Amino acid sequence: MSIPDNLKYTSDHEWAKIEGTKLTVGITAFAVEQLGDITLVNFDVKVGDAIAAGKTFGTIESVKTLSDLFAPVSGKVVALNNDLGNSPELVNEDCYGKAWMIAIEATNPAELSLLLDPAAYSKHVDAAK
Repeated sequence: MSIPDNLKYTSDHEWAKIEGTKLTVGITAFAVEQLGDITLVNFDVKVGDAIAAGKTFGTIESVKTLSDLFAPVSGKVVALNNDLGNSPELVNEDCYGKAWMIAIEATNPAELSLLLDPAAYSKHVDAAK
């Protein structure tokens, strides 16, 4: 299973690509493996909305279960990957690329330090197995 070392991670198995105070967020390969075939991605927010760290921004549904998606930081939603509405299978095909889910402009940059580095996330995954 892939854990790219240029990303940060959450204990909820989401990844974040950080560019300044902007985060692009998706779910990790471990989450995809646990969920199985993705059948639906739904966003509960829209571009321009404020979101708080730890709050849900949507749901992801698979043949196995329905799971919430959580914001890793507080901020303003600056983009949503609407392609996932018509092509949820992108999550299974390219979870670290084409299947990014949300972009957030962080309003509390201190929260970025709470994200896990790849080594810490790898340990978290090993403990979850």
